[in-house]
Amino acid sequence: MGAATSPSTPLLIPQLRRDYPDVQFQADTYCHWDPKTRTVYYQEAPEAVADILHEVAHALLDHVDYTQDIQLLAMERDAWHFARQDLAPRYAIVIDDDHQQEALDSYREWLHARSTCPSCSATGMQIERHNYRCLACETSWRVNEARICRLRRVRLLK
Repeated sequence: MGAATSPSTPLLIPQLRRDYPDVQFQADTYCHWDPKTRTVYYQEAPEAVADILHEVAHALLDHVDYTQDIQLLAMERDAWHFARQDLAPRYAIVIDDDHQQEALDSYREWLHARSTCPSCSATGMQIERHNYRCLACETSWRVNEARICRLRRVRLLK
């Protein structure tokens, strides 16, 4: 099964605009939520319906920012739950569990990669928003945002 079943994106977007007039909707190359402009960016593809509802869930749950990476994972989990349990039935959409889990797995993998020590490959601990420290070898490193680009880990001098 695909990510979601009907309606298609061209039918769903006008409905969402009517139901959530305080949220903007803008076609883009990938789905994401911008809390600064209160805009859901969406793909005009049939398989993007589940992702669009997920981004609308971020808007309705007032997901704005996070300070610890694990908080982002929690927000993603909550948005998928809200999209699947509250939004999907309203629009006669079924969100495939595999699609939801794949999306959450991508964030779990992102979190694991960020927290992996570049010196010894042990799991480190987040100290500040973009800074980690290894509990095994005491290496410190800084990471970039890397949600839509390649992860970079830069060792910090002691």
